[in-house]
Amino acid sequence: MAEPSGKRLKTNLPICKSHRAFLGSRVKQNLPAVVEECLCGVSTLLTEVSYRLEAVANIFEQDDLALPRVAAFFYRESMKEQAQAEAMLEYLAERGGQYCNRDIQRPGCEVVCVVLPALDLLLGQLKEEMAVLMELSQLARDSGDPHTASVVKNRFLGPLVPRVKLLGDLLTNARRLGCTNDRAGGFGEYLINELQEELMSI
Repeated sequence: MAEPSGKRLKTNLPICKSHRAFLGSRVKQNLPAVVEECLCGVSTLLTEVSYRLEAVANIFEQDDLALPRVAAFFYRESMKEQAQAEAMLEYLAERGGQYCNRDIQRPGCEVVCVVLPALDLLLGQLKEEMAVLMELSQLARDSGDPHTASVVKNRFLGPLVPRVKLLGDLLTNARRLGCTNDRAGGFGEYLINELQEELMSI
């Protein structure tokens, strides 16, 4: 027995609430409506994460901080998130779905001005992203769309695992070098900027 069309599933996925079905001549290729809404919402989430990481990178480029390798690391992470969002939009278009534009709010990460909370923020964002993508893959499988489940798992979820591991290593090294959460910063931030080859090798 199918659920009523107006009923929303209980989920933590960022479902696009203003999503409208495309009324043109494009053919949907077995793309369930709930999966289309979730793909639309997740692509917006990835764009928001990219914007937030770019804002953090701008913080580390300011004259009073000047940690260029840390800023470049966050810029690269931002570009990866943007590439993932664009790949998801491309996949949505391939399947005949439609993306609903939504305003992206100001990131609100001005309080992050030292390395340790910035890395914590990035790790939290990637863990949230992993949880959302796993739930999206399961929802697609439950909705009878194994192709989307496979694409999400292989193309979007797989590359996140080494990034999360690397971030865990960076956080451990930052704590060992004496980085703290206070706004003053210190010698640990300088050492992370100068000595961490992971900042340049990703």
